[in-house]
Amino acid sequence: EVRRAGRVVPVTRTEFRLLCELAEHVGRVLSRRQLLQRVWGYDTGDERLVDVHVGRLRQKIEDDPANPRHLVTLRGLGYKLQR
Repeated sequence: EVRRAGRVVPVTRTEFRLLCELAEHVGRVLSRRQLLQRVWGYDTGDERLVDVHVGRLRQKIEDDPANPRHLVTLRGLGYKLQR
């Protein structure tokens, strides 16, 4: 279950797994390839799949998805979850 400001936020199973993976490594950058392997189980594939799901997740958990404070992109490196 995901909550934001005390309210339950509906997320898909994949979004939940993605958020859990980032939360397990809070503050640490995970590459798109690492996330693709850990969340989807793919060794290769279109890393844009990760970008699409991160974007959807931001729409649900960020106050301002265009300027995220929690689910952050590190250009050329990947994503990290910040407290």
